[in-house]
Amino acid sequence: MAAAESDREVPSALCTEFLNFSVKDTASKWLQVTDLYKEVYHHLARYVPKIYCLGPNLNPQSEDLLAQMLLQAPLEWYLCGEDPSTGLAKLEQNNQPSQLCGHVFKVGEPTYSCRECAADPTCVLCMQCFLGSVHKEHRYRMTTSGGGGFCDCGDTEAWKKGPYCQKHEPNISDSCQEDPLAHLSTDMIARCYNVFSIVLKYAVDMLTWDKEDELPPGLEPPDRSDTYYCMLFNDEVHTYEQVIYTLQKAVNCTQKEAVSFATTVDRDGRKSVRFGDFAFCELAKSVIVRNTSRQSKPLRVQVMHSSVVAHQCFALKALHWLGHVIGYSGQILFKYKELNTIFKCLLGVTQRGPEGENSSLVDTLMLCDSKMWKGARNVYHQLFMSSLLMDLKYKKLFAIQFRLQSDYVKDDHDREFSVTDLSVQMFTVPSLARMLITEENLMTIIIRTFVDHLRHRDLQGRFQFERYTAQQAFKFRRVQSLIGDLKYVLISRPTEWSDQLREKFLEGLDTFLELLKCMQGMDPVVRQVGQHIEMEPEWEAAFTLQMKLTHIISMIQEWCATDERVLIAAYKKCLTALTHCHSGFTDGEQPITLSMCGHSVDTIRYCVSQEKVSIHLPVSRLLAGLHVLLSKMEVAYRFPEQLPLSELSPPMLIEHPLRCLVLCAQVHAGMWRRNGFSLVNQIYYYHNVKCRVEMFDKDLIMLQAGASMMDPNHFLMIVLSRFELYHIFSSADCRKRYNRENANKDVVQQNNTLMEEMLHLIMMVVGERFEAGIGQVEGCDEIKREILHQLCIRPMAHSELVKALPENENKETGMERVIDCVALFKKPGVTGRGLYELRPECAKQFNLYFHHYSRADQSKAEEAQRKLKRQNGEDTALPPPVLPPFCPLFASLVNILQCDVLLGMLGAVLQWAVEPSAGHWSESMLQRVLHLIGMALLEEQQQLENSNEDNDVYFNFTLKMCRPGEAPSNTASVLALLENLQNAPHLEVHKDMIRWLLKYTDTASPLLQTACDKDKAERKRKVEMARLRREKVMAQMSEMQRHFINENKELFQQSLEELEASTSTSLEHSPTSSDAALACVGPRRSRPREKRQVVTCILCQEEQEIRADGKAMVLAAFIQRSTVMSKNRKRPPHDPKRYDPLFMHPDLSFGTHTGSCGHIMHSHCWQRYFEAVQAKEQRRQQRLRVHTSYDVGNGEFLCPLCECLSNTVIPLCEQPGLGQWLKTSGQQIKAMHSAHRKLHYHVDLPVPLFTLFRNPYSSTIKEMLTTFGTATYKVGLKVHPNEQDPRIPIMCWGSCAYTIQSIERLLVDEKKPLFGSLPCRQDDCLSSLARFGSACWTAACQPTVQGHFIRLLAALIPDPQVEASPCILDVDMLHLLVSVVLSYGSVHSQDSSGLSVDAVQLHLFHLITVAHMVQILLTSGPEEVTMEQESGEAERGEEEGACRLYNTLRTRVGSSLPEVGSGWHLWRCVKTGILPYLRGAALFFHHLNGVPAPPELHALCPGQWEVLCGYLSLPSNPLQLFHSQQELLEPLLHGFPRESNSLIDLPDDYSALINQASSFTCPKSGGDKSRAPTLCLVCGSMLCSQSYCCQTELEGEDVGACTAHTFACGAGVGIFLRVRESQVLFLAGKTKGCFYAPPYLDDYGETDQGLRRGNPLHLCHERYRKIQKLWRQHSITEEIGHAQEANQTLVGIDWQHL
Repeated sequence: MAAAESDREVPSALCTEFLNFSVKDTASKWLQVTDLYKEVYHHLARYVPKIYCLGPNLNPQSEDLLAQMLLQAPLEWYLCGEDPSTGLAKLEQNNQPSQLCGHVFKVGEPTYSCRECAADPTCVLCMQCFLGSVHKEHRYRMTTSGGGGFCDCGDTEAWKKGPYCQKHEPNISDSCQEDPLAHLSTDMIARCYNVFSIVLKYAVDMLTWDKEDELPPGLEPPDRSDTYYCMLFNDEVHTYEQVIYTLQKAVNCTQKEAVSFATTVDRDGRKSVRFGDFAFCELAKSVIVRNTSRQSKPLRVQVMHSSVVAHQCFALKALHWLGHVIGYSGQILFKYKELNTIFKCLLGVTQRGPEGENSSLVDTLMLCDSKMWKGARNVYHQLFMSSLLMDLKYKKLFAIQFRLQSDYVKDDHDREFSVTDLSVQMFTVPSLARMLITEENLMTIIIRTFVDHLRHRDLQGRFQFERYTAQQAFKFRRVQSLIGDLKYVLISRPTEWSDQLREKFLEGLDTFLELLKCMQGMDPVVRQVGQHIEMEPEWEAAFTLQMKLTHIISMIQEWCATDERVLIAAYKKCLTALTHCHSGFTDGEQPITLSMCGHSVDTIRYCVSQEKVSIHLPVSRLLAGLHVLLSKMEVAYRFPEQLPLSELSPPMLIEHPLRCLVLCAQVHAGMWRRNGFSLVNQIYYYHNVKCRVEMFDKDLIMLQAGASMMDPNHFLMIVLSRFELYHIFSSADCRKRYNRENANKDVVQQNNTLMEEMLHLIMMVVGERFEAGIGQVEGCDEIKREILHQLCIRPMAHSELVKALPENENKETGMERVIDCVALFKKPGVTGRGLYELRPECAKQFNLYFHHYSRADQSKAEEAQRKLKRQNGEDTALPPPVLPPFCPLFASLVNILQCDVLLGMLGAVLQWAVEPSAGHWSESMLQRVLHLIGMALLEEQQQLENSNEDNDVYFNFTLKMCRPGEAPSNTASVLALLENLQNAPHLEVHKDMIRWLLKYTDTASPLLQTACDKDKAERKRKVEMARLRREKVMAQMSEMQRHFINENKELFQQSLEELEASTSTSLEHSPTSSDAALACVGPRRSRPREKRQVVTCILCQEEQEIRADGKAMVLAAFIQRSTVMSKNRKRPPHDPKRYDPLFMHPDLSFGTHTGSCGHIMHSHCWQRYFEAVQAKEQRRQQRLRVHTSYDVGNGEFLCPLCECLSNTVIPLCEQPGLGQWLKTSGQQIKAMHSAHRKLHYHVDLPVPLFTLFRNPYSSTIKEMLTTFGTATYKVGLKVHPNEQDPRIPIMCWGSCAYTIQSIERLLVDEKKPLFGSLPCRQDDCLSSLARFGSACWTAACQPTVQGHFIRLLAALIPDPQVEASPCILDVDMLHLLVSVVLSYGSVHSQDSSGLSVDAVQLHLFHLITVAHMVQILLTSGPEEVTMEQESGEAERGEEEGACRLYNTLRTRVGSSLPEVGSGWHLWRCVKTGILPYLRGAALFFHHLNGVPAPPELHALCPGQWEVLCGYLSLPSNPLQLFHSQQELLEPLLHGFPRESNSLIDLPDDYSALINQASSFTCPKSGGDKSRAPTLCLVCGSMLCSQSYCCQTELEGEDVGACTAHTFACGAGVGIFLRVRESQVLFLAGKTKGCFYAPPYLDDYGETDQGLRRGNPLHLCHERYRKIQKLWRQHSITEEIGHAQEANQTLVGIDWQHL
């Protein structure tokens, strides 16, 4: 209670002090004093605790006001030396706009980076600068900011061209203007220095203060109170739920208060959760610590004295204020020479640091960064950005002091809240990065810091990640941010090198090689034999490290490529490092000699399947990269003497990369399957696009480099030895012996796979020449080839191609430059995405053994290419493509193709294929051999074409392939074997390829040619025979079909008739009499032919005729509340218990819509099915509680046939034959005639009266009438079912009218004719609804329905007995028409006046039509058209009629109607206004009375008005109906016709939406940015979704903002656009929802959900129309149901929290 009293007292005490306080006097006093620092501190000590932190609830408005008056105003006055309002205005006036934009991004704000001009991807523009820049015409990337960076407009180092937007363009006339600093006096500058230094020192002191109960010297308050705060701090360890639960226990608050506390703590970094004396707060602290310390470290809580908190609050305010003042005077302060001191305040004011050394304020802030809370960090980071980082000179000074802190690694806040996040602002500025490398040795420092943090090593000094705890993994993730900084430093390559830069870069490279040496050979694996590995080893950490370093390694190579001296030095250093690594690897490897085909080589014995082998070889791979650069930069040819090429040991170079590739081959062969998934994953990533550039590709290059320096025979023998296949190929009679070996099946299979992999490796070593430096190609050829081979698999979307291509450090793939050369783009339709297809002329460059294909890709590509060749009528062989020549350094690689060892291997495989006995060879092995032969032949042909007369062609494969083996074995030559194979029956698939090879070989004998021709002729004859046989069979079949139809004519006739009867549209095309005009209402109504309607039940397949006294047949239906046609979404929801729905207001604020899938069942079959669904649901709930896509408790089920969501069934009723009823009940009616007269006065008729009336419907139909009626009532009014409620028939009629209206609007919007264009399901649904409506009164209490009729009629014809009839303008006339016509049945059943139903329907229709015309005339606006239109004779009569009716209304209503001169305008209003009503009425009577529609209404042709009027038995000038008997009431304005509702208009450019969302703040958490801003597409409201702050209670349950909004705006159905995710969200009720593709596409026809790719997005109108159509058709709920059935993960999402 004490706190509450002090709350009241303090402000009054303050008021007197406040009134006596003079800002001017205080400032004047400060101007005189000598020790300003002490004076200001004394002032702050006195006032700050009196303004801030006076009670448990802070009051920011009054605090800010008082702080402004008592604390900031004196400082501003002192600063300006006069009234700040004039002084600051002067400063601002003299301040020139900066050429640097410096706009600091808010969370979620759009940022733009130009892909063509940005120095790196971190260079971004804000929206305003982007729109005014040249880059909007370029290729750009759009992303949303995480907050904290700033706009780089005006920074010339950030952009290759176009650094300025129009606003920040430097003005040429600036130089000749007077110096703005002339206006500043030296006094002013001194005062600036004083204020800045004092305020900064105060802020830094307070924000880094760590004592909880005392203040810094000079700030002790004069009178100290005994009040404390229990302050809770944010961390990134505990979840929201843990914090909420703990707070509820600790401070005894409600769930809602705890949620509010947790939200604030998460947003601001801290929040006081209790206020009082020390013991009271300490108690709360102990509970919080005890509750959160069980699983992890406890939440950080401090009990702080209120004065400390007060000063910290003001310190934040003071920093804000400083930023504000800098904004006024920025440029002036930057320009002035003497004002360097301003920022010396930040960089130079020294104070004793924590360790006693001198440090500046900036140092203090940065070193205490991890101790501060989020709010404080954000404020001072913003100040740094708006001051120090906006000026290059200070940026340099700041960068030097910006220490790489290892305390970030210990901190637990996300990087975005750490000062280290500012590294991107400095290290990406090329000049700063170079300066920091040369002067501060930055590169070495970063790498050393990184290596120091990874302390786990094995005995060889390699990193060891095996026993990594969760804590270490967390720390490892934080350490990786250092790699990010290194990437920033290296991102822009130097154009000119100084000696100092060379020295420091190479020093950094040495340190980097130390890091790579620790990685070389880490995580080695040994093959498990016997039993499966027990525990999966840790492999992810090593690969994470590899992935993070991939770009660094590439960038280091790029730096080396810009300077020859650096490249040579780097190559030497790398070679030394590799030699050092290898020296420790040779233990226990015995030398052996291999000999084969007359060649022998010395190597070591090493089995990959028995020894340790590692996939991590970064030193070898870096050397491979540098080796290619030697060739590419031509250093190897120009300075061979400076390179240690002669010292290289090729076997040493290839040893480890070869082991790695053999490991992959053995894993493919299934030899390592006992090693578990960790190895499979490593192999996957080794080949994966993210890692392969610096892993697999470099291993291949290293093999190429080694092989180019070795004898090819020696190279192949070592390869055979490592693949453990040497023993097979080296035996003298390998061609014979191998296939007769009775070896173990598994071993044979493994060896086969190993041989395939080895042959593939040889192909890659010889054939992969598309890297510049290995082959004579351009840089873009490699990427062209990648794209070409991806598109050979199948056409692909842009995003798929981007994923399949490696990205460089700038996240670019280089694809856009070359894609048009190899592909054609196909635009998407309303669904799907745009696809690139391969240009036909590029198909000849396809290589089946492309090195980046996985096995699956290879077989898909092979199939696709063969299919394409067959379609084009070509030969299906897939020969190797023509390859570019090698560079000189790698030229000797081609000799592998003609060396003896390879020819021996090829011969052996071909020999095995000729005699396929035990399956010890495989077709894919043969296919690879044929491919290699093809490569050799093509190579030979190219060498012949390119050779001059002088130099001999040393490549002669044809000669060698014709030579048989040496004696004594005398094996057949390769060519002879090929000729043998050509006729082998078991090799049909490869015939084309063999034929292609033989055609290429000149020595192919003429015999061979004739054999080939014979074969072709034979094949042609077979094809012709097959064609003739096919034609004969087809002719026979069609003859039999004709014969059958003739024999069974009557059967076909009958089924055709039934077909006509079952489809409702068939009625419409058969007018009964061609001469009489069709009419659907009134005595002249056309009588449809009486025909039996027979339908089939989808559950039991029985046929059933629809009869009033037969079994009930039902349609599955879905009823939902709807606001799709609402013109007033602000109408408050009605009270379901007391609401009377008899009259629908014309604003249609909500209605009940019924839809159906059109599938028919017996009512008893449906009941059985539904009971089974219920029983299943109960069983399922006992087993596992998972949601389904339908809610059985609400009566929902899926249609048994199409699985469409339904919640009731509509009974199918026979067309109402009231005539029959009248005959049967004629006698009873006469007897009741006298009683009937009382009907108009008493609704409560005696019971016997209506019991006499015999109900014509069978019991099952009556039951179904009740079922559907009750369902409509329950859903429409959101109440519990009650079969006796009198409102049931009203809700059914309303649903019928609303469904007709929505379908009529839909047809207009889609420009479709009124009849004949509806799908069957909607047509059947409408006729069932209309007929149900006319029968539903039989299931209700009759007098009730008659009472409804009386009240409905009274709205048109005043009845003194009926109270409270609505105004004519408050009634929707179509609803009235449907309700009156359908309720009339109950009255007619007791009428013996002989009036026919048709006559009554016509009278009622005419009456309501006149009423509607009156509505339209009363609400027609003043004329928009002043010009008198020329009218024909007929029109003149109509115009006069309109004038007459209008003037009659004027006499009745009085002056509230304006005078109208033009009848043309009135007639036009009436005609356009009444058309929707007439169309709705035509649909209604057509379905009710079953009269076919005239053919003119089946198409959109002129003359519709007259046909429509005729069909409705109206004169074509409806004004002739006019009888002026209506009572008229004052008009309420509702215009007619009602326009169709549509979803809101969306901007064409998606970034406009992002911008709108970034400025949207959460309505409940005090100006905080919303994390998930979500736009309602129905009404345009922006909501704060998916957050605790905006949850509200709905029907006793907490729901998110979107769910709550759906009930207010869409009667439970909502369509939203999640702006940050670029995702459409459909919601229905609380538990159903799904995500839907957004209507925004990039230039490649793809959506970008999650905005990951960053391509500019534009609105696709077709897709938006599709969403709109779903909404207008009421199909959102159905769409959600289908999505949830298809994707079970959607069912588990808590949709109600969105």
